[in-house]
Amino acid sequence: MLITNEIISNFLQTRIATEEICAPLTQEDYVVQPIENVSPPKWHLGHTTWFFEEFILKQYNPDYKEFDSQFSYIFNSYYESVGDKILRTDRGNLTRPSVEEVYKYRDYVTNCLSEFLDDNLTEEISSLVTIGIHHEKQHQELLFTDIKYILGNNPLLPHYSETFEENLIEKQKSKWIKIPEGTYEIGHATNDFCFDNELGKHKVFLHNYKISNKLITNEEYLEFINDGGYNNFNFWHAEGWDWIRANTIKAPLYWHKIDNEWHQYTFKGLKPINLEAPITHVSYYEAFAYAEWRGLRLPTEFEWEVAQDYFDWGKRWEWTESAYLPYPYYKKAAGALGEYNGKFMVNQKVLRGGSVVTSKDHTRYTYRNFFHPHLRWQFTGIRLAKR
Repeated sequence: MLITNEIISNFLQTRIATEEICAPLTQEDYVVQPIENVSPPKWHLGHTTWFFEEFILKQYNPDYKEFDSQFSYIFNSYYESVGDKILRTDRGNLTRPSVEEVYKYRDYVTNCLSEFLDDNLTEEISSLVTIGIHHEKQHQELLFTDIKYILGNNPLLPHYSETFEENLIEKQKSKWIKIPEGTYEIGHATNDFCFDNELGKHKVFLHNYKISNKLITNEEYLEFINDGGYNNFNFWHAEGWDWIRANTIKAPLYWHKIDNEWHQYTFKGLKPINLEAPITHVSYYEAFAYAEWRGLRLPTEFEWEVAQDYFDWGKRWEWTESAYLPYPYYKKAAGALGEYNGKFMVNQKVLRGGSVVTSKDHTRYTYRNFFHPHLRWQFTGIRLAKR
């Protein structure tokens, strides 16, 4: 009974937390999709609901009646084995169903599932609910970053919150952590929840290296800008150089130069750059170029994991020099949930840690986030390493 109550409680708390993130929004904010990677908040609300409906209620509750049979088509994301879906770029065209109707859908599925779990919480269903909870926590972070992109590209640069502090300053004294050459174990190996891409404890050999205990700050990154870092091809990968020229990139995302002074769009609106805060919203291309300019490098994900006890991670997702690949013992899960991670293991870089908008009790030191090298709408930052 205790386990049942705990899972139901975690489920309900997660559902409430998602809606609290959306509370400051106006009706119009829910539908906007400025770019392909940014989904409208209304779609996130529906998709996280569809996940529980599709993978638990429709599969395990013979008495369940769908709220709306069309919702599977519009709220499926990338699960090919589940059925047809709208194009990702068309999510912003969903003026209907209304925001009110989507919230009704959420309430309906939340109530149906919590009632069903009271008497049907098998080990298999418990595992699926836990995955669903962490899936929704992932979308809570996406809601924050997508909302910031929506508001941050509004010409009026409206604030989201007067109290949310995204620029947490690291107070520790900067130093290099020395890690000796040797063989180390990598990967998740406890009974706590993790995603399948973390599984398969395995050994890696690492040469001697040093890794910084602090993230790069805005002040440090500004030196790179002022030294012409965005104008010197020598620091950039060829793809990165093509990317900054094609998109006229001259600074991190959300930076604005006003009267010769740099400002940054934050959840509190447009503010002068906080020089002490960790740099954020940079692509892998920019992180690599900065490291090259410093004569240093980004750590691999394995170097990061081995050293993570020595620094206070969690303020920024940290780019690593590792390609997103399966671990040696990785095995894709059967069925639709097998599409969760495995099919994305190509042309992406691993990020480690977490950020100021990562949901509570969601990340861990073995967590492997991943994005394409040009993306920077997440709270991505830089930690450096050297031989």
